Amino acid sequence: MGKPRGFLDIEYKGAKYRGVEERLRDFSEVEVLLTEEEIHEQAARCMDCGIPFCHGSGCPLGNLIPEFNEYVYRGHWKLALGILLSTNDFPEFTGRVCPALCEASCTAGLNGDPVSIRQIEISLIEKGFREGFIKPYQPKKRTNKSVAVIGSGPAGLSVANRLNKFGHSVTVFEKEQYVGGLLRYGIPDFKLSKKIVQRRVDLMTQEGIKFETSVSIGQDITPSFLLKKFDAVCIAVGSRNPRDIKVPGRELKNIHFAMDYLTQQNKIVGDEKIDKPIIFAEGRKVLVIGGGDTGSDCVGTANRQGASSVTQIEILPMPPEKRSDKTPWPQWPYQLRTSSSHKEGCNRAWGIGTKSFSGTADGRVSRINAVKVNWDISAGGFPVNMKEIQGSEFSIDADLVFLSMGFTGPADTDLFNQFNLKFDQRTNIKTDDNCCAGHDKVFATGDAVTGASLVVRAMQKGRDVAAKINDYLSKN
Repeated sequence: MGKPRGFLDIEYKGAKYRGVEERLRDFSEVEVLLTEEEIHEQAARCMDCGIPFCHGSGCPLGNLIPEFNEYVYRGHWKLALGILLSTNDFPEFTGRVCPALCEASCTAGLNGDPVSIRQIEISLIEKGFREGFIKPYQPKKRTNKSVAVIGSGPAGLSVANRLNKFGHSVTVFEKEQYVGGLLRYGIPDFKLSKKIVQRRVDLMTQEGIKFETSVSIGQDITPSFLLKKFDAVCIAVGSRNPRDIKVPGRELKNIHFAMDYLTQQNKIVGDEKIDKPIIFAEGRKVLVIGGGDTGSDCVGTANRQGASSVTQIEILPMPPEKRSDKTPWPQWPYQLRTSSSHKEGCNRAWGIGTKSFSGTADGRVSRINAVKVNWDISAGGFPVNMKEIQGSEFSIDADLVFLSMGFTGPADTDLFNQFNLKFDQRTNIKTDDNCCAGHDKVFATGDAVTGASLVVRAMQKGRDVAAKINDYLSKN
């Protein structure tokens, strides 16, 4: 594949970024594409490894990575794009927000730097749109079957895209003003421009998919109506119920869930109407509780709004700076990750537990009261059995707090009650082996079933349930 000594002779190049001072003045994407010459060189680093762990154990979609790398290296971009699109419905999304599980399992990364797979992927799809390789796909034959998809996030869009290619008539229902779900309202514009999302939605519309926005199933339309009108219904509403923290002072003002903050800012950037008080970080001492990607997005957003300081705390211990020997290649490495938002200005601390919030006389939060914690480490290298360190109590000044501690399942109770859905022990929608959710015409997929996960995994689950729905429609 590529050049036999490419992975040895050619230096690895990852994502490029706009300068910090420049990007903090706007919400435009921070990443800059590599040039075609650079992409050609990076594709040459793909080695003839025999067993390509990148798509075997790395990529949930099973992308044929060595194959499209080879075509890129040889200059056959259109053929390479065709291979990519055969497994990945939306490379423009994964190329921007996927943590690149494939690169973590790249054989070249065993003793050195991996191939820049994510950069090759995004360059492929962007060249495809730029050069006109991407055209609306119209099925040669339409079936007489119709499907309603509830939710237009990565899973819902993946389901709709696949079912449309099977020839079924698909209508996607979205309760927000615009299509995209998490892609539009949860991920900041500086990571994923909403022009990119809309470009794909426009293409899917041209391909025959119908989108009904500002429609809440369970309120505006009943599930019984959907079951009468459509031959199958797929629920892909995501996992948006935020995990709360029950400590004294939680009721104080200016303590918000992270997703409420991010969604509001995305709506502001998109010139949407805001029906709640604006959460704004300018001049504030911002504290983010939770060390994941959503917390990092809050950091980047607060910095762009002009926060006087931003601190992010995590109850888990600080991961090692390099891959832990407990998660050897080709496993996803347990190690410290620093996002572009962190590099824009952020104080980070690990092993911190929240005890309470203190506030001012008018009921506004002014500081967090915390304690340091210790963890035992399991045989697999992961933290277990947390214990507070006696005498380690301390406080952090904060007049704006964001709770970013994950999610506890889907949140549309009206919808779930009317569909008579059942839930598993983790409060996710319970489905059988055919992805059915208690009714032979009702299917569920994505984060609503698995719990909050990656965009690429939601897309993979959407693709899988589309195949199940197609099988069901073919037999009924």
